[in-house]
Amino acid sequence: MKRLVYSLLLVTVFCFAEAFEGEQKKADCLLLQDENSIICKYEHERMEEDVEISVHWISPNGETSRERLMIIPAGHGSIYDFRYIEGRAKGTWSFIVKEGDVETKTTFVVE
Repeated sequence: MKRLVYSLLLVTVFCFAEAFEGEQKKADCLLLQDENSIICKYEHERMEEDVEISVHWISPNGETSRERLMIIPAGHGSIYDFRYIEGRAKGTWSFIVKEGDVETKTTFVVE
């Protein structure tokens, strides 16, 4: 009987560990050439309270092109930021989101 209880407990712990492991924060950017648009998205687990984040667009020369404070409303799991491609410096850009001490980064190339 103890083996059964311990086995069920072990399986339950692994199931919950896997569920929490899957809730990672991530950022991604999409360039739509035909619409002259860069759309960046930041995703994280849904929270029961508002979450304040800061969004940073870093140009290829390392300078901060835009910095914004944004609030992800309670119950939401993502936020978008948008810019035009035209007028952006050519090269590899970074899109960085800071939520507390956690920094999430992605890069994209403007040609």
